Amino acid sequence: MQRVCFLLKVRPDRLDEYRERHRAVWPEMQDALRATGWHNYSLFLRQDGLLVGYLETEDFDAAREGMAATEVNARWQAEMAPFFEDLDGRPDEGFVTLVEAFHLD
Repeated sequence: MQRVCFLLKVRPDRLDEYRERHRAVWPEMQDALRATGWHNYSLFLRQDGLLVGYLETEDFDAAREGMAATEVNARWQAEMAPFFEDLDGRPDEGFVTLVEAFHLD
C-alpha cells in the first residue's frame, strides 16, 4: 500500500466555503474515490489556506487516472478550481506530492 501526502493552497477568502463544501461531498464523488482505490483519504486545512491531503492506495497513478476518467470528478474539479491559489488546470492535477521521510508502523 502506498501512503501519499500532497499539498495545495486554498484562497484565504474561501476557507469557510471550502470547509462547508467538504462537509457535504457528493455521495457519487465518495463512491468514485472508493471505487478507484482512494483509501483512508483525509484533507487537513491550516488557517492560512495550506491544504494537506493524505491517502493510501495500491497505485497512486492508477487511482488518479481512474478518477480522471469519471464524469463526477470532472464536475467536482470544475467546482473546486476557483478555491485554489497558483493552480494551472484542475486541482487534482496540481498536487505537490511529498516524499515520505519516516513512517512508524
